[in-house]
Amino acid sequence: MHPLRIVILLLLLYILYRLLTGERRRPAAERPAASPPEHHDVLVEDPVCHAYVPKGQAVVLREGEVFRYFCSEHCREAFCAHRGEEA
Repeated sequence: MHPLRIVILLLLLYILYRLLTGERRRPAAERPAASPPEHHDVLVEDPVCHAYVPKGQAVVLREGEVFRYFCSEHCREAFCAHRGEEA
C-alpha cells in the first residue's frame, strides 16, 4: 500500500473517531438537554385513610425532621384537626 493512502486512511479514521466521541467532550451547556431518568417511585402510606400514594405525588406535612405523606389535602387537614383535638 502506498504511504499516501495510509496517511489518508489514518486521517479519515481520526475524523470518524472525533465525530463519534465529540459529543462527550462538548461542554454541558452546548449539549442537548437529556430527558430525566425514569425511576420507580416509592409508595408511602397515608396515616389517615391508609391509601398508598407515590411519594412524588403525595401531599407532604413536615413536622421538624419528620415528613408525613397524605393522599390529599383533605386527609392532611383531617390529620391536623385530629392532632389538634388531642393536644
